[in-house]
Amino acid sequence: MCAKKSADPVIDEIRTLRAQLEQANYRYYVEDAPSIPDVDYDHLLRRLQALEAEHPEQVTPDSPTQRVGAPPADGFPEVQHAVAMLSLDNAFDEQEVRAFARRVAERLETDEQTIRFCCEPKLDGLAVSLVYENGLLVQGATRGDGRTGEGITANLRTLRSIPLRLLGDDLPALLEVRGEVYMSHSGFKKLNDDARAKDSKVFANPRNAAAGSLRQLDPGIAAARPLEFCAYQVARIDEAWLKPSHSALMQQLREFGFRASPEINVVTGADGLIDFCEGMGKRREQLDYDIDGAVLKVDDLRAQRELGFVSRAPRWAMAFKFPAQEQTTVIRDVTFQVGRTGRLTPVARLEPVQVAGVTVSNATLHNMDEIERLDARINDTVIIRRAGDVIPQIVSVVLEARPENTQAIEMPEQCPVCDSKVERLGDEVDARCSGGLFCPAQRKEALKHFASRRALDIDGLGTKLIDALVEHEWVTTPADLFRLEAVKLAELPRMAQKSADNLVASLERSRHTTLARFIYALGITEVGEATANALVLHFGELQRIMDASREALEAVADIGPIVAGHIHNFFAEAHNRETIEDLMRVGIDWEEVEVGEREQPLVGQTWVLTGTLETLTRDEAKARLVALGAKVSGSVSKKTHAVVAGEAAGSKLEKARQLGVEVMSEQALLALLNQLESAPSSENAS
Repeated sequence: MCAKKSADPVIDEIRTLRAQLEQANYRYYVEDAPSIPDVDYDHLLRRLQALEAEHPEQVTPDSPTQRVGAPPADGFPEVQHAVAMLSLDNAFDEQEVRAFARRVAERLETDEQTIRFCCEPKLDGLAVSLVYENGLLVQGATRGDGRTGEGITANLRTLRSIPLRLLGDDLPALLEVRGEVYMSHSGFKKLNDDARAKDSKVFANPRNAAAGSLRQLDPGIAAARPLEFCAYQVARIDEAWLKPSHSALMQQLREFGFRASPEINVVTGADGLIDFCEGMGKRREQLDYDIDGAVLKVDDLRAQRELGFVSRAPRWAMAFKFPAQEQTTVIRDVTFQVGRTGRLTPVARLEPVQVAGVTVSNATLHNMDEIERLDARINDTVIIRRAGDVIPQIVSVVLEARPENTQAIEMPEQCPVCDSKVERLGDEVDARCSGGLFCPAQRKEALKHFASRRALDIDGLGTKLIDALVEHEWVTTPADLFRLEAVKLAELPRMAQKSADNLVASLERSRHTTLARFIYALGITEVGEATANALVLHFGELQRIMDASREALEAVADIGPIVAGHIHNFFAEAHNRETIEDLMRVGIDWEEVEVGEREQPLVGQTWVLTGTLETLTRDEAKARLVALGAKVSGSVSKKTHAVVAGEAAGSKLEKARQLGVEVMSEQALLALLNQLESAPSSENAS
């Protein structure tokens, strides 16, 4: 689209910016093929906002800056629809679809197999009407009762998938477009994730979220929600712009700047309708938005007029409805599943019910905070939702149906799998089993962590091999790894004798480690490498760490009450102590750690390593920095103390220079480390 030239360069730039932004919106929302990065779009929009602020007389209603330009309303005005927004008759099976095609053929007095139907998915959102005069959006309204809706123009103007001005120069004087406002699955998830982070209300499903967003009196709220619009019908248009078919009109809407469903297809006869409905049903779960069926329309507009209407529905269209994805049922009990990381998840045991064609008897309750938010109890009637292959979830409780015999849902004090203590500290959302090394539910994950490179570094012990060892019941605790024999290992599928010998040799090497690596390998919740090093430097001996009180643990640098609670609970669990003793019996050892009064001179400093180091490995450099009290981060910020740049350092080095962060060579780092490691306790780093 080209902007017209004028004598004023400011007006030219404003027009050019608007044209660029409109084109970017069209490519992103209609063609699903972004033409510029988001950062460039934001730059263009900010420039246009600045120019319009300097020249307010140039602001027009269709400017991209005016999508949120209205103050909050006191209420929504009534809007009388010039053409009623009628509902559709429904079909629920193949026989009803074939009956629809047969009725159409009989009324048109033609062969059923020659009739062309335009088919598209039935979006599960909120139907709205948009009216354009001379290409400008002048009114937006909800469906309401079909005759009268609510005027929500200001809210609809905030949706970037709705053009404020139609694309093109030759435009109809009048156009009314019908369509659906909805929220994608990804947008809905982000909306609820953000709400949970702010301890705000979360929405039950995307449709409720979309409807609730459009009925906000403040357009700014609607603008902040991930709402989208998809056109499905032309209700009114100048006679000169009429096309012979519905599908041709939908193509015209795309050219005007609207999004129409990419799934639209023109088929012939009842067989074509059945094939489309079955195909949409199969693709339903792969879509990033909810659909509850398919809309089937006679494509020929002249035939539509001849068929006319009956009661409140057109004879030329029908909605094929998929099985409902939401149903009501009753919570009969709640059990707790233990995940591979020890997290306990409450699962509602339900009165079996058919949802989306599947019998559902279980639904996730996520965590105790979600149970509290829902106010869910045993024996409550609840609405459950199943979308995709994921476990169904409880959307809401039907409080009006709450019986007198409900029971509160309580987190167990002991793990239902291994009987270890269940911990939930501070404001943490999740409750966890504290028997990490012992708990069968966590076995595979605990072993993978124990053998990882930064823990015991057992070369050759990968995920698939751990899975096989656990499934053969050859390994139940980490200590069992060191009892494996090469002859027995060679019996495993795809395990040659040489590989078995190499693994046993690797296990032998890993018996000799450091105390910090061993602490990290135990997999204590929230105890990473830095915390493990801090514990070792503070206490010096494993037994002292195991016997430390919460207060003593909190005295360690950078360990707060939550982490101290995790550590204390882990070592207080008898199962974990037994596993550690077993590891000592199979020969795990380390050199004694000297604990003195020497200060850690790099406490409070954050360092970043980038590029390839020649003398040290990244792990060695990190370990020595951490031992001196530093934190080693993977990203550069204004709080970074220094960046060590090796060969082929990339974006982190560039960002350090931009932020003015000190950049140090590997040689300079080595010199500093040697100096600090040999310095007396009173010496500090600059």
